[in-house]
Amino acid sequence: MMERRRTDAALLVLLLGHLISALEVPLDLPQPPTITHQSPKDYIIDPRENIIIHCEAKGKPHPSFSWTRNGTHFDIDQEPKVTMRPRSGTLVVDISGEKAEHYEGVYQCTARNEHGTAVSNNIVIRQSRSPLWSKERNEPIVVQEGVSLVLQCRPPAGLPPPIIFWMDNNFQRLPQSNRVSQALNGDLYFSNVLKEDSRNDYICYARFPHTQTIQQKQPITVRVLNLDAINETMAAFYNDTDLFSEAPVDERKPSFLIPSGPSSSKMVLRGQVLEMECIAEGLPTPDISWTKVSGELPAKRTSFLHYHKTLRIVNVSESDSGDYRCTAGNRLGSVHHTIRVAVKAAPYWISGPPKNLVLAPRETGLLICRASGTPKPTITWAMNGIPIENSPKDLSRKVEDDTVMFTDVQSGSSAVYQCNVSNEYGYLLSNAFVNVLSEPPRVLTPANKVYQVIRNHQALIDCSSFGSPIPKITWFKDSRSSTLDGDPYILHDNGTLEVHVAQARNSGKYICVARNTLGIYENHVYLEVKEPTRILKQPEYKVVQRGRSVEFECKVKHDPSLIPTMTWLKDNGELPDDERFIVDSDSLTIADVVESDEGVYTCIMNTTLDHDSASAELTVVDRPDAPTDLELTDQREKSVQLTWTPGDEHNSPIQKFLIQYEDSLHHRGHWHNLTEVPGTKTTARLKLSPYVHYTFRVLALNAVGLSHPSFPSRMYKTNPSGPDENPTGVEGFGTEHDNLVITWKPLSGLQSNGPGLQYKVMWRQKEVEKDWTSVTVANVSKFVVSGTPTFVPYELRVQAVNEYGVGPEPAIAHGHSGEDLPVAAPDNVQVLVLNSSLAEVHWDPVPPKAIRGRLKGYKVYYWRERSLHKHNPHHVEKQILTFSGNHSHGMLPGLHPFSLYSFNIRVYNGKGEGPASPSQQFETPEGVPGIPSSLTVTNPNLDSLTLEWAPPHDRNGRLTGYTLKYQPVNNSNELGPVKEVALPANETSVTLLNLKYSTRYKFYLNAKTVRGAGPAISQEAVTIMDEGKLAVASRQVDIATQGWFIGLMCAIALLILILLIICFIQRNKGGKYPVKEKEDAHTDPEFQPMKDDDCTFGEYSDNEDHKPLKGSRTPSNGTVKRDDSDDSLVDYGEGGDGQFNEDGSFIGQYSGKSASRETAEGHESSEAPSPINAMNSLNSFV
Repeated sequence: MMERRRTDAALLVLLLGHLISALEVPLDLPQPPTITHQSPKDYIIDPRENIIIHCEAKGKPHPSFSWTRNGTHFDIDQEPKVTMRPRSGTLVVDISGEKAEHYEGVYQCTARNEHGTAVSNNIVIRQSRSPLWSKERNEPIVVQEGVSLVLQCRPPAGLPPPIIFWMDNNFQRLPQSNRVSQALNGDLYFSNVLKEDSRNDYICYARFPHTQTIQQKQPITVRVLNLDAINETMAAFYNDTDLFSEAPVDERKPSFLIPSGPSSSKMVLRGQVLEMECIAEGLPTPDISWTKVSGELPAKRTSFLHYHKTLRIVNVSESDSGDYRCTAGNRLGSVHHTIRVAVKAAPYWISGPPKNLVLAPRETGLLICRASGTPKPTITWAMNGIPIENSPKDLSRKVEDDTVMFTDVQSGSSAVYQCNVSNEYGYLLSNAFVNVLSEPPRVLTPANKVYQVIRNHQALIDCSSFGSPIPKITWFKDSRSSTLDGDPYILHDNGTLEVHVAQARNSGKYICVARNTLGIYENHVYLEVKEPTRILKQPEYKVVQRGRSVEFECKVKHDPSLIPTMTWLKDNGELPDDERFIVDSDSLTIADVVESDEGVYTCIMNTTLDHDSASAELTVVDRPDAPTDLELTDQREKSVQLTWTPGDEHNSPIQKFLIQYEDSLHHRGHWHNLTEVPGTKTTARLKLSPYVHYTFRVLALNAVGLSHPSFPSRMYKTNPSGPDENPTGVEGFGTEHDNLVITWKPLSGLQSNGPGLQYKVMWRQKEVEKDWTSVTVANVSKFVVSGTPTFVPYELRVQAVNEYGVGPEPAIAHGHSGEDLPVAAPDNVQVLVLNSSLAEVHWDPVPPKAIRGRLKGYKVYYWRERSLHKHNPHHVEKQILTFSGNHSHGMLPGLHPFSLYSFNIRVYNGKGEGPASPSQQFETPEGVPGIPSSLTVTNPNLDSLTLEWAPPHDRNGRLTGYTLKYQPVNNSNELGPVKEVALPANETSVTLLNLKYSTRYKFYLNAKTVRGAGPAISQEAVTIMDEGKLAVASRQVDIATQGWFIGLMCAIALLILILLIICFIQRNKGGKYPVKEKEDAHTDPEFQPMKDDDCTFGEYSDNEDHKPLKGSRTPSNGTVKRDDSDDSLVDYGEGGDGQFNEDGSFIGQYSGKSASRETAEGHESSEAPSPINAMNSLNSFV
């Protein structure tokens, strides 16, 4: 016996392969029936509709169908109202003219073909029922306030049970709370009743879900009375007898209304919903709590309903059995109830129902029917609907409890086996066939199928196959170099190839090969790995003011071969159908935002393979709504309490409230700011002034701005009183030498505190008078006191007065009477000359009495009489220096050297200046001279030229001489060595000899006095060309000028003339000039060695003293002196640039004369060659 068990165990292990890899048999192959669809076991039908009992099956050949009813054959042909659908076992019962209850019963479908028989579950057909509520009259319920109450519903039994709810006459659900709640049985429980529970429309409704009908109970009337009311009500019926003489209901500890007793029990089936309830009464209303005595409540499957009175556990398992405790407590005590829960189980599959078995001849296999339940279920087997013990004997089959083993099966052994698992709470019935076939392999996955997957995701490539024996699956990629059976590939038992983390390199063609002993089958599929869809820029949280626009950006990257679709959601729903929402390719714009646009916006980018999403919240802010409900409380003489209700802050917290008032007595129509309070407060104590008719309003401020004002409060009038303040800004001053003007800032109407506002003006001379002189004036702002001494100090006071009293004692202000002109000049005036341009003056201050006013300062008048040099003109131009304050000395800057000055000093006050002090004179010493007035260059020769100048305009002393410096400037703007010449003061020209010919020189000339040298004037000039060269050039140019005619007469000179013409064309681009006519004109030509715009040579420039002088000038007569020879330099045209060639000779570019010279000489100066260029051309030729 032991050996046989070991053999069976070994066989069991060998057969597990067939158990795990059950195959789907293609419908073109022979196979027993398989039921694919059937009606539920408990089938409740609607009596108003036809009955349809489903039974669908497949098989090869297609199965035929039959039915049993209540365990006996159901002959459809004998039932005219019953038909069976073609190629189906589904029954259709026409109940027209019939009662549905006639067809109630237990039905079972059978599907059979030549290979076996399959049977359905037992289908119990029951008609749904929704009976009417029995007619009954509900007497009014009168209860004492504070007691508990139960309103019973007791609906009629229905199939399925109805859903209960309580409503009033207006079909509004009755409010429920921890004090009032509905029990699981539908009754309405009151832990204690209150006066407001009185009503006459407590109506219980029952909704029958299958027929969608609602039944209603007759309304119940409840009257809740206190003790006195009960006695008064009942006495009328019972001869004024006091029926309820006991004391009013007191507070009490809880007690349970349901369940009763200290403990109870409950049974629930595995997988169903466990609901336990505890409802307690008490005063105050008790609170309910739940615990599990023997463990913890399953948090994920537990919920509390009906204000914690119901404990609900879904999908109950065996672990939920045990004791549960509910506790009801209030401040007077607590009470407990224990519910013992037992969990039973109808049969359920442990590893699923038995699977179809496909075997090749002589193979082995198992059918396993493994199930459990509480209590333990019984397992029975049947073959083709017949109990297996009554079936034909089969030596290849062996049944052991929940397993049927097949060994060395033969063709023709196909059949359908039924496994029935049952206990007292239910049953399981499952069909599984054994199909004995010999079939070569085939791959059911379509050929050339393309699988697309996102990179870094799992890829599953199917190779669904069939064959008997079961084919073996192998995979190859691109080529058959090696099988795919290692990392990164995983081969599943069903032939599916998995790439756990797909990468781009995994793309390509895959080959699936299925083999068994009868053949081989190959299939090609393709894998494409795509780039993931990613949101690069997510939408951001936005806060926007109402009425403005907002944009959410959502920039996405996706695989270019996939077609993307952008979808926007609002709060996980569709966007509103509103033209304000503008969806672009990568953005969502909302125009004219309103408050309802608030929410979470999500952009979703979908492709056929994946998606990515991102969300952002939109908060709409706005100015606050205006405060409301202004109330004035706690009214006092000079204050009042203002309260208000804030308006909606529109998502922007209120920062502060601004309280304004209108004074309709003094300033109607104008609102003034009174005070501010923080945004967290809604009340303010307002300080008030007397004699004001106040109206208040409140504005709210948040980060967006101010709200509209609230509606004004009611008017609040304060009583008049005497002033509690005096005018401010009291001042005293004089407008004339014998008056005092007293001014002040008047009180406003709000400050007047009462009618008849006047001012008491008081004054007295400081430190002279003890008594005050006073006068009362109307509501003005100044008063003039006449006949006062000149500029004496006064003490001043101004006090407010009205019909109800006077203001407080006023403070003393100070002022002076009017000023007059000073009557004295400064004494002891002295002067000290510090240098040639600065002198210091001293004086004694004028006595205060002589000033006759407020001292402003002193003014020094001074002027230059003349220069001490005999050549300078007479100057009388007065200057004034003012020294503010009480000064006694001052400096006179900016004086001219070597000059005679006069000055005097005057004191001045607010009225004006006093008399001048006697004028005095002083002389300034010599200083350095100014720049020479002019410097010109005349008579330029080959090696000499003459400089002429004019003395400085400002000699500032006696000139002692001049200093002349000069230096050459070469063609690269470099300065040569400096030579210096000392010249006597009486010279105004000098001739410089031994200069280089055709050289530019820069000259500097300054004058000197005994104090030193003054600034220099500079000039530039150029010596003329060598005379010999210039004469040759003149003759050649003369020949060249007549060359057109000489060439026709002199054949010998033809070649020379041709060369000259070529030279002229190449070298002469500017205007030509007739030298002969120029030589005949003995007027000196203009010499312009500098540019017109900056008076410099060509492009030459340098810094500071080495610059060619920008202020240099041509000789005063505009010419350059020369000898009587015919040789000369030609005129320079405007803007022509002076240049030097490599040997330093000057080759300036020549152009036509200026407009003035052309006008004087006519047009003969055009079309003639330049003599200098002509000379250079000849020199080059020679």
